[in-house]
Order: sequence, then C-alpha cells, then structure tokens
Amino acid sequence: MASLQDQFLKAGLVDKNKVKLANQDKSKQKKVERRTGTHSVDEVHLAVLETQRKNAERAREHNAQRDAAATHKAIVAQITQMVQQNRQSKGAGDIAYNFTRDNKIERLYVSATVQAHLAAGRLVIVCQGGTTELVPRIIADKIAERDASLVVRVNKTSAEIDADDPYADFQIPDDLMW
Repeated sequence: MASLQDQFLKAGLVDKNKVKLANQDKSKQKKVERRTGTHSVDEVHLAVLETQRKNAERAREHNAQRDAAATHKAIVAQITQMVQQNRQSKGAGDIAYNFTRDNKIERLYVSATVQAHLAAGRLVIVCQGGTTELVPRIIADKIAERDASLVVRVNKTSAEIDADDPYADFQIPDDLMW
C-alpha cells in the first residue's frame, strides 16, 4: 500500500517540493533529538490520548445513567408486584373515606370494617399510576423504603404516638365526616 505522502501526490494535494521539505524537517528534528537526548512532544499522540480519555469518561457516564434507569425500573416492578399481590378489597361499602393526595382531598368508598382498619393503621392507601389500592401496613412500609411518594395515607398506631406530644390526650377521630 502506498504511503500517505504518495496518496497526496497522486491526488494533487501536495507537490514534490513540499514532500521533500517535510521529510527534511522530520530528519532534522530526529538528529536534534539524538544529539540532545530529548524527545519532542508528539501532539497527534497527545490528542489521540485525550480523545480516548474523553470517550472513556463519556462511556462511564452513559453506563451509570443506564444502570440507574435499570435500577429504577426494577424498583417500580417490585412495587407493582407487591401492590398486586397484597392488595386488599375496599369492600362493597358506601362510606366515604377522605384522604389527601398531592394537596388535594380525594374520596374512597369503603365498607365499615375497611374504614376501621384504615383508621387503626392496619391498612394503608397506596397510589400507583392512576389507581388507588389498599395494602397492609407491613407492605406499605416496604413500598415506602423504595418510593415514599406512593404511600398516601399512614395512620400511626397508638404505640407509635410520641410520648412527649402535649396534644396526645386530644385525639382527632379519623372517621370524622366532612
């Protein structure tokens, strides 16, 4: 295969005098390097190394983003599976249970027993996507570890109430109709 200089000559990009001058400069530089014992800085080589470093950094960032997206997707799948496997029936009741979600008051119609479980803190409201489901407290705690924004309603049980709370004696009923 012909050298790059020969290819440039055939293409007419350079003439013989420029090739000859380039070769002379190159040989002079090598002589000076041999005499002084120093090496000249190869700018092309440094540029290639810098490009490789930048590409490696970009690849690391891309891999980190891809791993984070995969982790998030796995967490969402775990939460969906937990909700689907552990959701409880809302009952065929006509009692309106009001709760707040994203600073909006929403209403869920439940039976009397489900309302009692919600008020006692044994059941928790979880909103995923556009659906509202009821899950046991233990499952809601596991969901909250993964994504706390999905757990909408968590009533504290009597054991969890702070002992230093000055208003502990003044309980607000959870089944208060609005």
